[in-house]
Amino acid sequence: MAAFGTLYIVATPIGNLDDITLRAMEVLRRVDLIACEDTRRTRKLLGRHGIEARCLSHHKFNEKRSAVRILERLKQGSSVALVSDSGTPGISDPGSLLVSRAVEAGIEVRPVPGPNAAIAALSGCGLPAGEFTFRGFLPHRAGERRRVLAGLAGEAPTQLFYESPARVRESIADMAEILGDRRCCVVREMTKRFEQWYRGRLHEVAAALSAEKTPGEFCIIVEGAADGERAQAASTAQLGSVASAAPPGSLAEDYGKLLDAGLDRRAAIKHLAKERGLERSEVYRRLVEERARQGVWHKPR
Repeated sequence: MAAFGTLYIVATPIGNLDDITLRAMEVLRRVDLIACEDTRRTRKLLGRHGIEARCLSHHKFNEKRSAVRILERLKQGSSVALVSDSGTPGISDPGSLLVSRAVEAGIEVRPVPGPNAAIAALSGCGLPAGEFTFRGFLPHRAGERRRVLAGLAGEAPTQLFYESPARVRESIADMAEILGDRRCCVVREMTKRFEQWYRGRLHEVAAALSAEKTPGEFCIIVEGAADGERAQAASTAQLGSVASAAPPGSLAEDYGKLLDAGLDRRAAIKHLAKERGLERSEVYRRLVEERARQGVWHKPR
């Protein structure tokens, strides 16, 4: 029985095609197969460095199916390199499923370290880098995104996020509202020709981005919570737990419990709107409908 092959996790450039290690090029030259997030982008990188190799598509839409094929090749003794479009595979990119299954199957997995957008951005942001938390991409939906931000508002480590140009303005605006006007750094098109850095308070960076066209992927770094902010976040979380104890979707019950906790009616509606990512008028309308169905005649003024 042939010995298993090796799965190499190869980091590739995040923009500038020359940002690749000598070892990465050596591994890409000698493996039997390269599993790529996008074969066209990988072939462009390979062509730049004169590397000829067989490529197989492995992305988030086919990773379960392609992982089976790749594992079969590895079990037959082939060596495989896993690459993403940029940076380190498996870090907010496809790859973790394949690695997990390879480990379970007893296949050797070896990382070939190199570029990583989050670490590169952190190194140049000017904010504390001794302790940090990488968050990846925030949820697309406004309500979910705001809940995630509220949940991390009291954390002391510097926070790192990835974001797309379609949502970067909304995300930073939500950060300014929920996290407070903290120092931040935003970088786009890192290592590319039009690389641009924005540094300042969240509201300042939000204003700068609103005035410009913003193509390209973004990395956002936000300073962690100060002592006072951590205490305030803990208090808010305690208040939020009152509402979250009710069954999901029960606005009327959440509203009643917030009133019992000491909030006035306006404050309770404002809290529910912020928590669920709704306009206050929409919360009011839904409360009226729920209370009407429950036979409660008075409006939640």
